[in-house]
Amino acid sequence: MTASFALFFTFVTTQAQASIRQYSADLNSSKWQLADDSRLQCTLSHQIPHYGQARFSAKASRKLNMEFELDMMLLPDSYSLAQVRSESPSWRPGYGGKVLANMKLQKQFNPSLPKKVAWTMLSELEQGMSPTFYYNDWYSEEDEISVGLSTARFKGAYRNFVACVGNLLNYSFDDIAFTVLNYQSNSEQFTKASQRRVDMIREYLSLDPKLELVLVDAYSDSYGARWPNLKLSERRALRIRDYFVKNGIDASRIEAKGYGEKRHIASNATTLGRGKNRRVVIQMQKL
Repeated sequence: MTASFALFFTFVTTQAQASIRQYSADLNSSKWQLADDSRLQCTLSHQIPHYGQARFSAKASRKLNMEFELDMMLLPDSYSLAQVRSESPSWRPGYGGKVLANMKLQKQFNPSLPKKVAWTMLSELEQGMSPTFYYNDWYSEEDEISVGLSTARFKGAYRNFVACVGNLLNYSFDDIAFTVLNYQSNSEQFTKASQRRVDMIREYLSLDPKLELVLVDAYSDSYGARWPNLKLSERRALRIRDYFVKNGIDASRIEAKGYGEKRHIASNATTLGRGKNRRVVIQMQKL
């Protein structure tokens, strides 16, 4: 046997031994559903038989966001790349595929893709194409794995998902987790900006049961006597607590306390400084 023939024989044998394992839902088993449908989070999920689940998700935020996650039953055992392609499904022959992106596979983590690629994948699905992931099996590098997203029963769920995304709050938990509210001079009335903030907090509290504790701490300036200022701060704290409770928030989730003239953050010698000291600090903690 010549060297060139031996090399060719080895190449053919290797190719014959290699295989590709394909995972995708068929027309009968394909199911897309809106797993999360609230003003805080929207999740469009797709079950991939014997493999795991694909998820597109968006969260309440000041900016439009989106993420794709491939939730694998068997997590990667090494670092590599998966090529993401848009392929024509078997029932739609004659359309060429194209590369959308490369996706990092990190050891023992579900891989994900950022906003732009996620939206592109959704657009391809809407057009009847099937985003498909190709990568080498980390337990057998000679074998390739193909994971396809089915277009069957996609459009209805996708329309509901887009409607959900359009109804998300335009602020997140991080935007209001620590909030300082200010009052008008010698009054229990908020400034206009602070009233908007407290309304945002009330709305978020009504939507998120995972918020375990809300701390309401009220302070006053030093204009006037110390005892009346302490009582004024206590009334302010309790007033906010009552406002939340009247709007359906469980009273056990809220702790309210007034501190009067303690813990000034600015000089009381100026009107501006006193305005900063007349404040309520609201802190929220998640489970």
